Amino acid sequence: MAEGANGPTTPEADGVLKERKIFVIPDFLANAGGVTCSYFEQVSRNQNYFWTKDEVLSRLDEKMTSAFKAVSELARTRKLFMRDAAYVIAVSRVANACKDRGWV
Repeated sequence: MAEGANGPTTPEADGVLKERKIFVIPDFLANAGGVTCSYFEQVSRNQNYFWTKDEVLSRLDEKMTSAFKAVSELARTRKLFMRDAAYVIAVSRVANACKDRGWV
């Protein structure tokens, strides 16, 4: 099951989905394509170079596939629900960025 945007599943529903072992692509992973394309647009404009539609779609496919594989792999190896695996990766990346910047 792929969720729609902005937290469509309640914590109670998450419990049922986990109990029934239903594979769920969490909303913030399933809907990241639009945000990723917006980032590509910003980068290309900052560089004053505009990518073709095929270049954008290729880059998007690469990023989204990589993100899905990372979440899926962590979920499988640690026996986590996909949402939990996605949160582990997200929080870890933010923590590492804060550390790299010397904030912590």
